[in-house]
Amino acid sequence: MHVKINGKLEEVQGPTVLDLLKAKSIDPHMVAVELNSAMVEREQLGATKIKDGDALEFLFYMGGGC
Repeated sequence: MHVKINGKLEEVQGPTVLDLLKAKSIDPHMVAVELNSAMVEREQLGATKIKDGDALEFLFYMGGGC
């Protein structure tokens, strides 16, 4: 299926958001996920299905500052 991830069209296999994160080697504790403009709660990543044409945004936590 094809989805947009951070504005880029990609072909993906995983049926859930958590499967997609694992396939991309992304630690689910280090990212916030938005699916079709709605935030996905971390405990719902494994239950949230992805459909063809969905739009996902991955927001990564970063450390830094003074």
